[in-house]
Amino acid sequence: MKLTQIFATCALASTAALTQAAPVWQDFSVTGLYGENYEVVDDQQTTMTVEYAAKVKYADVFFFADRLRGGDDNKSTYFELSPRLSLGEVTGQKLAFGPVKDVLVSTTWEANSAKESYNNFDNFLYGVGFDLDIPYFQYASVNFYRANNELQKDDYQMTLTYGVPFKLGSEDFLVDGFLDWSTAEKDDHASELNWTTQWKWNAGKHISPDTRLYLGIEHSVWNNKFGIPNANENNVSALVKYHF
Repeated sequence: MKLTQIFATCALASTAALTQAAPVWQDFSVTGLYGENYEVVDDQQTTMTVEYAAKVKYADVFFFADRLRGGDDNKSTYFELSPRLSLGEVTGQKLAFGPVKDVLVSTTWEANSAKESYNNFDNFLYGVGFDLDIPYFQYASVNFYRANNELQKDDYQMTLTYGVPFKLGSEDFLVDGFLDWSTAEKDDHASELNWTTQWKWNAGKHISPDTRLYLGIEHSVWNNKFGIPNANENNVSALVKYHF
């Protein structure tokens, strides 16, 4: 079976599990960001992000879509859909070892749509993921992918995700984010690292106990952005995020 067929099979199995079972939990949020000192396209950028995450028996899924508008009115829409299939739950075997609490088949569909057709692409990633049990972390995972890229040569990617809640006095805070690292391909693109973290204060609890309205910042360190050598970015964006 070709690797693309494996990707499609796992993605369909995960999607089927998600549509046929009631979620164990699910979360939907909308985020607004404004930042400056971006390295590629426009110096200023406003982003509206919608996110959805859910866990059902046998699978989980994470989806987000960014609608980006630059200071020079450049517009684009980027999204990722990442269904994962739990091998521990499918087989009924406990696959925990060390800090690993589950092993998963990980897949991701990345897509971009922009006015300039040369910036439009569909990438498909497939590999293995590990959910981690780390003290003080709300969640943590690491995924290793093979990436079938449309505009660049295929490469490999590692993705870390994490969330750490904490309190200062009576105030609730959350630090969460991701780190993507991908390999270089000779004469095509450089190795890329994107480490993005959100630092957020739950202002919503002062409205009602169940309101999750976060205010804070997003800090992004992006080396060789889009695989462009020496296109390095380090910026902070103002953030407002609401969970429904």
